[in-house]
Amino acid sequence: MDNDSIYQFTVEKLNGEHIGLADYRGKVLLIVNTASQCGFTPQLQDLADLKKEFADKDFEILAFPSDDFGGQEPLAGDEIASFCHNYGDNFTLFEKSRVRGEFAIPLYKYLAGTSKPRWNFHKYLINKNGKIVDFFYPFTKPTSSKIKKKIQRLLAAVPK
Repeated sequence: MDNDSIYQFTVEKLNGEHIGLADYRGKVLLIVNTASQCGFTPQLQDLADLKKEFADKDFEILAFPSDDFGGQEPLAGDEIASFCHNYGDNFTLFEKSRVRGEFAIPLYKYLAGTSKPRWNFHKYLINKNGKIVDFFYPFTKPTSSKIKKKIQRLLAAVPK
């Protein structure tokens, strides 16, 4: 049943807790690989603003710090948490992960079937049924009308 959705995966939060993505069933998700030393790093503020805008909705942002592109995530563990705290604590941070190539975590191998992340801040939009419905390249800001309109449509949809 969940073999063709993100719900089949378990991931590790930054605090070391393992969580099944099935816990997000019925929510719209934006999954993004982040880095603290990237030209796109200011998008962390955009992610916080987007989460705030949809705070009263079934919407979550899942951030996966990664050092896969240009070594732009030199931080680890609590250092990542402290850095991201500057932008607000309203989206979920996961353990620093590989997001491309043969050593990518299973979730990202699955996501790459739609579009391989080409750099930091590649975004995947997931519907309430755990299916990938769209992706956005790093230059598309999380607060763009393109992303917000798609989130609104997915929030209005009734899950199957």
